[in-house]
Amino acid sequence: MTAKLYCFGESGNAYKVALALSVTETPWEPIFVDFFKGEARSPAFQEINEMGEVPVLLMDGATYTQSGVMLTKISEKTGQLGGTSDAQRDEILRWLFWDNHKLSGQAGTTRFLMNFLPVDKRPEGVIAFLQGRLKAAYTVLNRHLDGRDWVVGDAASVADLSCCGYLFYPEPFGFSRADWPHIDRWLDRIAALPGWKPPYDMMPGNPSDRA
Repeated sequence: MTAKLYCFGESGNAYKVALALSVTETPWEPIFVDFFKGEARSPAFQEINEMGEVPVLLMDGATYTQSGVMLTKISEKTGQLGGTSDAQRDEILRWLFWDNHKLSGQAGTTRFLMNFLPVDKRPEGVIAFLQGRLKAAYTVLNRHLDGRDWVVGDAASVADLSCCGYLFYPEPFGFSRADWPHIDRWLDRIAALPGWKPPYDMMPGNPSDRA
């Protein structure tokens, strides 16, 4: 059965899940959600996800929301990207939680404010504050990757696909790969995985809504 991913190209959280599906060679198709016109908040979409958020994954007759849940479920169902021991699985989960709270959560908000709001509505003080928090997160990840190829263990896992979710996007939000050499090399390794594609080649987007 082909999985269905409700998504839009600008969503880094949807991109994480799209990557996991593609890297594990899970058959899937994107279902475009017109986020910028409010579709995710519509009553029809909230029948699918009461939280009114993208992504949503329909797979094997079940509906999953929240990217960390989807990544974990894809790993469990395919036997891939999930580590090789209970200790590694716990470590993967730790990095999923860290990413959602410290990295992707901050990066997604900062990128949205800097690129998808009119200039006169951008809260510059908030952007600077979030970029400071992001710098701390990049420091943690860059240091962790010093001497490592992958976030957990000796192979790619959903921890890598989660943490990279916003770092392949072209829109500026204060992240430069040149400033973080271990992250830079790690992103090259992820991009070399079979099935990898950049976000806008994998999911339909809204070019007219990008600043």
